Amino acid sequence: VDPSKVAEGRYLSDELTLHYGLVPRTNRGIFAINELPDLAERIQVGLLNVLEERDIQVRGYKIRLPLDVVLVASANPEDYTNRGRMITPLKDRFGSQIRTHYPLEVATEVRIIEQEATPLVADGLTVDVPDFMSEIIATFSHLARQSSHISQRSGVSVRLSVSNQESVVANAARRALRAGETHVVPRICDLEALPASTAGKVEIESLEEGRDGQIIDQLINGAVLSVFRERVAPEHLLNVVEAFDGREPVEIGEDVPAAAYVQLCTELPALGRAASSLVAVETPEDIASAVELVLEGLHLSKRLNKDAIGGRAQYRSRG
Repeated sequence: VDPSKVAEGRYLSDELTLHYGLVPRTNRGIFAINELPDLAERIQVGLLNVLEERDIQVRGYKIRLPLDVVLVASANPEDYTNRGRMITPLKDRFGSQIRTHYPLEVATEVRIIEQEATPLVADGLTVDVPDFMSEIIATFSHLARQSSHISQRSGVSVRLSVSNQESVVANAARRALRAGETHVVPRICDLEALPASTAGKVEIESLEEGRDGQIIDQLINGAVLSVFRERVAPEHLLNVVEAFDGREPVEIGEDVPAAAYVQLCTELPALGRAASSLVAVETPEDIASAVELVLEGLHLSKRLNKDAIGGRAQYRSRG
């Protein structure tokens, strides 16, 4: 009842005192409800007539409003937050149910990331995310959906991939600003931002205390190795491994400027060729990102040894 209409002098029994809600005002339209089970059961009962008799009955008033409405609602198939469920009579009145799913292919998830992720815009900075970095982030989510250590009942949504992409880009921007660079290109070392942006979006099931970080690190390594094997041609790798024989370890890290990677590719032409095969534009920052993928991929493939020291890492021959 609209109190202002009653104050004008109308009687409460007058149907003109009614203030019609969203459903009647959506006549000849589409009425969408997100997370339908969140509604209290008594409110869900109010939708029974809308779906079955296609009208609205107002208690205490002799009035029926015939409706032409399409009702669309979303609901989680697994009610894992104890919010209540959709009442059975209401569920019985829906014409059809469509079950959605997470992206089945990494390429699909990458397209969603590119569409949904908020781009980093800052004066004086240009941001480019290599394709293989987005693929690593998407592959990380796919591996999490297959992991027995991650609660699959809670799920691993695409929001995780979008959030991880934004976190990695932000970490790359922080690194670039500290190095005095204006071209922001995420590298493998920027994946250190993933545990923080992942921990709040997945439920890790581990019997041992403090293993959460290890589980996430294993998923990151698995994603890097998967993309490395798919992206880097094997013919480039043998010469890179041979170039490390008998030389000093190669040191990289977030505080190493992009120009140092270009110099490294000059000293190791095989590494430069492998890195160039990964990028479309050979800027120093893009080359640096590709070099880190090649070196980390060789380490995870057990072709090079790696010693992590603080924010830096040294790669050396296994001989």
